[in-house]
Amino acid sequence: MSEIFCSIVAPCWNEEETLPELYRRIAEVMEQLGECWELVLINDGSTDNTSQMMQQLHESDPRVHYVEFARNFGHQIAVTAGMDFAQGQVVILIDADLQDPPELILQMIDKWREGYHVVYAIRSERKGESWFKLFTAQLFYRLIYRITDVNIPLDTGDFRLMDRQVVDQMKGMKEHHRFIRGLTSWVGFKQTGVEYVREERFAGETKYPLRKMVRLAITAITGFSIFPLQLATFVGFATAIVSAIFIIFVIIARLSGYQAFEGQATTLVMVLFLGSIQLISLGIIGEYLGRIYDEVRGRPLYVVNKAVGFEAQPVHSDI
Repeated sequence: MSEIFCSIVAPCWNEEETLPELYRRIAEVMEQLGECWELVLINDGSTDNTSQMMQQLHESDPRVHYVEFARNFGHQIAVTAGMDFAQGQVVILIDADLQDPPELILQMIDKWREGYHVVYAIRSERKGESWFKLFTAQLFYRLIYRITDVNIPLDTGDFRLMDRQVVDQMKGMKEHHRFIRGLTSWVGFKQTGVEYVREERFAGETKYPLRKMVRLAITAITGFSIFPLQLATFVGFATAIVSAIFIIFVIIARLSGYQAFEGQATTLVMVLFLGSIQLISLGIIGEYLGRIYDEVRGRPLYVVNKAVGFEAQPVHSDI
């Protein structure tokens, strides 16, 4: 077992403004702990001075290790790489924007010492976010909770502590479309949550606009539920039943001399309605087929350009 007790993993994409403060606060917290620790920074194809900042932090403190991707692979893949490279008995995932307070780490470790394998952070309040962002976030978490096959806690992000036993299980999951908080729930073990207030970004702009949020929601749903496929089947049966009833109604109306259904307008409306349902169903099937295609190609999850401060290379990388 590695001598490192705790690994803090922080994926970064254009976070040059936040990295010095992130390091300062993490170092301050970890010094209180009095254990050997490392900060694992993942440069997810940043275009600013994030890489140079990581190098400076490593030179000033060898406990700061960093990985540079060959290009941008996305937040969830960057988190995966951090877990692959982390060497500690305990691994903590945290975003580099400081919306998740590093000071909560001590409380998480206390819960781990009580015997919990996963300690996730529950957002009791979200500062500085619009009503639309808050509404869609709440809708997302509750929708996922209702339709997925695993019990994913409400109002939680990727900010969490994981025992080495959990991390080792996660490293064996090589699926390309990843939803980390769902995977940590799927593996099981003893889990609990701690509440906190999510702050505004320390600097810079959000890295999760609406487009990426929608994509993450689709990944979460298709990765842990076949409900969309079942829904397409239910809608198909419902449409068939309604159509059958409508046909009987039209026949009776025609036999009784009622002329309201003459002409092409009704036919066109029905054809367009049925065609739209068919296209939506094909789109749902295509989403699942696309994920199967991504998996069978067998490409690595990410490509590493440079890794500094690590003794060995993990199985997911391709250097």
